[in-house]
Amino acid sequence: MNTIKIEVLGTGCKKCQQLEANTQEALASLNLNADVLHITDPIEIAKRGVMSTPALVVNGKVVSKGKVLTPAEIQPLLSV
Repeated sequence: MNTIKIEVLGTGCKKCQQLEANTQEALASLNLNADVLHITDPIEIAKRGVMSTPALVVNGKVVSKGKVLTPAEIQPLLSV
């Protein structure tokens, strides 16, 4: 199985950290391996077309922006 590439986009605020933690929890509950990167550079975030953080990117596709998803909300986004 391919490794999923996940990016959490955000400046490192509490919401961004919570989204990253929820993503890790969702991965663990699905028993998936993924590379999770936390991108804090505003220029890199803007390059992805994201204006409101936190945002979640799965395999290069922005799947959520501007809110903290729960692990249960993240799980279906990971089943690629």
